[in-house]
Amino acid sequence: MLSETKKKEPAALAKLLANEVRNFIDELVIPNEQQLSRKGRRASRMISELTDQARSAGLWGLFYPYEYGGKIDSLEDYLVVAEQEGRTVFSHEIFGSHTALDARMLQKFGNETIYTKFLRPMASGNARPCYAMTEPEHSGSVPGLIRASACLSNGNWHINGRKWFVSNANNATFVTVLVRTTEDEVDIRKTLSMIIVPVESQGFKIERQISVMDSSLKQSEISFNEVQVPESNLLGVCGDGINMMNHRLGIGRLLRSMHWVGLAQRCLDMMGARIHSPRGSTARLQDKQLVRQHIAKAYHAIASAREMIRVAARGVDTQCSSNIEINIAKMAASQALCAASDSAVQIFGAEGVSELTPLSNIIRIARTTRILDGTDESLISSVGRQLIDFYKHQGVYHFN
Repeated sequence: MLSETKKKEPAALAKLLANEVRNFIDELVIPNEQQLSRKGRRASRMISELTDQARSAGLWGLFYPYEYGGKIDSLEDYLVVAEQEGRTVFSHEIFGSHTALDARMLQKFGNETIYTKFLRPMASGNARPCYAMTEPEHSGSVPGLIRASACLSNGNWHINGRKWFVSNANNATFVTVLVRTTEDEVDIRKTLSMIIVPVESQGFKIERQISVMDSSLKQSEISFNEVQVPESNLLGVCGDGINMMNHRLGIGRLLRSMHWVGLAQRCLDMMGARIHSPRGSTARLQDKQLVRQHIAKAYHAIASAREMIRVAARGVDTQCSSNIEINIAKMAASQALCAASDSAVQIFGAEGVSELTPLSNIIRIARTTRILDGTDESLISSVGRQLIDFYKHQGVYHFN
């Protein structure tokens, strides 16, 4: 069926793919969520089987670059697909959505060696990426404090340092690491670089796994002790790390926000089903004003976040992206997920905080969204500063 859609307009194709993804999740993923949440070998095997099925159905890596199997190039068009992928916390691996950002970073800033050694194997399912930026000693939002370093000698980068809260490091085959490549303190914009390190490199070590609110999120602390990789493993140009970091952060925040909105939609749907279930009818939930308030507020938060994400994504697509729009969209998506999951738990009562529903895991993930990918406080401060600076020169802010 999917081969027949290649002639469709991009937006129409995205909607068709979104329906395919939704059906796949409803039929194959959601019925197995309890088993998947127990982890272990059986859960890992099931993830692998579902991933193979998604590949066979043409639903894996939909936001990958076209030349590496992707089917959607526009971030705005991808929104409707990402929302469906986001309805279950297990979609990231099953549909390859958590590696799409790495694929695009490697395509945009890589060289032929990087394409051959990392990007092509990743697109075929034979390599897995992770990204290391934050360090234990200080806030990851301050690039000038990065202390992990790399120096070039005899055609090799020599890398030393430590990173933490690295997602998926335990399953990765390579890591893109943000490091200091010069001691020049005059201009931080020319001080940092990104280098790709295979995890089998001598001196690379996963120091520990970090459990995040006992959820399905996988985070690690890793170290580099005189790790050596070829000069060609440099991503982009030396000293351009902050530019690449900002590019990655902007798109990454929107991609994750899209998935959070999908998860919030799942909570809204669960509320609707609960209200009209036999137990909900017995409790007359549909007649209670505070229940109506819960569902109305959740809908309002989701609808608002979706539109903010759409506007920010359109800006990225047209190369007119705004940090204000991206950061506000990220916060709106986080707030929508927090509100929807909290309301769903409240309506489900004791079942909502038990393992009988996925809500107890979703609400833990929701709380982390206010911290990961930029804390609320840092984003609010950044947006506020930019808006105040804007009014130094302009009298009216024009919304897109």
